[in-house]
Amino acid sequence: MPSNGYLVAALAVMLAVTFCLRAAPFAVLNRLRDSPVVGFLADTMPTGVMVILVVYTLRGLDLTTSPYGLPASLGVAGTAALHLWRRNALLSIVAGTALYMLARHLG
Repeated sequence: MPSNGYLVAALAVMLAVTFCLRAAPFAVLNRLRDSPVVGFLADTMPTGVMVILVVYTLRGLDLTTSPYGLPASLGVAGTAALHLWRRNALLSIVAGTALYMLARHLG
């Protein structure tokens, strides 16, 4: 069993590293705020992340057996339509998931 001093030192190191890692983004935020790279990422990342999630979700979809991808198609179409109509990501995701689950349960 390690000594109490060793445990306290290990905890202090963990505390310092965790604090520094959490404080680092705020320390450099003002310098990065006007960066063209950060502006580009802010504009493109949300769409890119959503595309990756949709592709990842639909990659294993079997269109040769019943229900032939109908629940997933309804979920994606419902999410897209609701987002285009209301422009609310949370509402779109929750409603699309509910539509998918309902279609999956009924189909």
